[in-house]
Amino acid sequence: MGKTESYHHGNLRRAVLDAALAAIEESGPSGWSLRELARRAGVSHAAPAHHFGDKAGVLTAVAAEGFELFAGALERAAGDPYGAGVAYVRFAVDHRAYFEVMFRPELYRADDPELAAARDRAGAVLAASGRKLSRGEGADRATTLAAWSVAHGFASLWLNGALPESRGEADVEELAREVLRVVFGGGAE
Repeated sequence: MGKTESYHHGNLRRAVLDAALAAIEESGPSGWSLRELARRAGVSHAAPAHHFGDKAGVLTAVAAEGFELFAGALERAAGDPYGAGVAYVRFAVDHRAYFEVMFRPELYRADDPELAAARDRAGAVLAASGRKLSRGEGADRATTLAAWSVAHGFASLWLNGALPESRGEADVEELAREVLRVVFGGGAE
């Protein structure tokens, strides 16, 4: 099978997405071109544009895939609101390229149906976790926003090396759980 044949029926999409993830890891969500992705993926320079349309199309696919993975990670921890917060941070650390795109809607087509469904799925788990942390009637939305802000802020500080612990041997999950407990009180259950 020749190189051209190997990129038919879905392989081209995966090859370009993998190239985009590598480029995002190296230079962020804006520091690359479709031509660079084609070179990285070993396809013609027109192939990414033909398949995704433009850079926003590639980033939309990255965000949709990221939200799918993210929703799965959150769902696995859904019984424990602290666990969901830790899963949030763990996802960011383990999937930085996705994380750097997912929460930047100016980079992609936020109304894409696949992306919206995955984002809504993750949002439902976050909201359910927020309700478990809520301290009173009607405080669910504020609690969800607070928990999201704490987890997202902690993950961003960790990824950017702003926390001294992120440059050492600290356990990101243990520290994230401790931070969530300080903010929301209570134990692990």
